[in-house]
Amino acid sequence: MGLLDSSGDLSAEMEVDAFRRLFPLRYYERHLAESIRPDGRPLGRARDTTVALGAVSSADGSALAKIGSTTMLAAIKMEVMTPSAESPDEGCIAIEFHMPPICSPIVRPGRPAEAAVVVSKQLSDTILSSGMIDLKELALVSGKAAWMAYLDIYCLDADGALFDAALLSAVAAFSHLQIPVVSVNDKGKIVAFTEEGDGRKLEKEAVNKEKIKLTLGSIPFSLTCALHKKYILADPTSEEESIMETLVTVVMDSSDRLVSFYKPGGPALAYTSLVTDCVALTRHRMKELEKILDEAFSGMEVD
Repeated sequence: MGLLDSSGDLSAEMEVDAFRRLFPLRYYERHLAESIRPDGRPLGRARDTTVALGAVSSADGSALAKIGSTTMLAAIKMEVMTPSAESPDEGCIAIEFHMPPICSPIVRPGRPAEAAVVVSKQLSDTILSSGMIDLKELALVSGKAAWMAYLDIYCLDADGALFDAALLSAVAAFSHLQIPVVSVNDKGKIVAFTEEGDGRKLEKEAVNKEKIKLTLGSIPFSLTCALHKKYILADPTSEEESIMETLVTVVMDSSDRLVSFYKPGGPALAYTSLVTDCVALTRHRMKELEKILDEAFSGMEVD
């Protein structure tokens, strides 16, 4: 009897799996009617999220962020540069988002993923427009030296809501960032001060005596939602993103300000109330993420 039961269960499971692959939208609509998703989440709940700081020891700031299976590794490297004539008292930030083939079956070797370019621009626009970082804090000597912060984010697993996870990893990396000590070399140039590498110390005294942390302003957080008819699915998986009619990403900051509302193509929103509901879900998600970041820093202090 046990074998028959097992066989029956297996047969039923195979039928469900086949139905899911052949008629994915109908499969999801059956769940939506019950206000639940195939992974057991309520429609408005995001996946479990974790943040680990200092994931890359050779970087000046780094973090590993996971939202469900979606995984992002962010690393910041600081270099001294000559500021532009237009902004002599400001540093710069350069952001690149990478999607290597290991992150998803749809990313092919030798071909840059289309999503990588889109997410890179979104990240740059969001971080620079949010006011999280005061570029004047990156200045060293007016018109002569300033910091260039190179932020690279690597997608290790792409299972939906890529921008949300990438932004979270970027915020965590900048929160973890320690600006290096700088000194004047024998040629009179300001350079990063290192005691390791070639085994030599710079003869001139360091300009700043210790590493410095940035003073972050309003911190941006985002939530991507998949919309189908009157339903809103917060933090969609890649499968949900491929099935649902519309995707929207809401970005808010820690001052409760709406930074941006991003909708890449798709049909017009049928219900204006959907926008209000997405903002409300983002506001709730922002509080969750603030708590997660606080816990990550508390864990570092204990260590």
